Amino acid sequence: MGVLQIILQILLGVTSFLLTLLILLHKGRGGGLSDMFGGGMTSGLNSSGVAERNLNRFTVILGVTWAVVIIGLGLIMKFSGAGS
Repeated sequence: MGVLQIILQILLGVTSFLLTLLILLHKGRGGGLSDMFGGGMTSGLNSSGVAERNLNRFTVILGVTWAVVIIGLGLIMKFSGAGS
């Protein structure tokens, strides 16, 4: 296993964990699991528009990074023969 593959696997674990946390930080927009955890009982105490936009940006950037890492790992495994 090469050093690049180990680095990408660690990066995949970290980005997966952070992406899960960022997704859970988003406020609920309707019925569903967010209501089960108290998201349906919020009043005027919602986060500001700037904070929500920044959270969206971070989530999208981290999601794209996560996808690139997965594609990179797949390519490494395919061309190194580790996948067969």
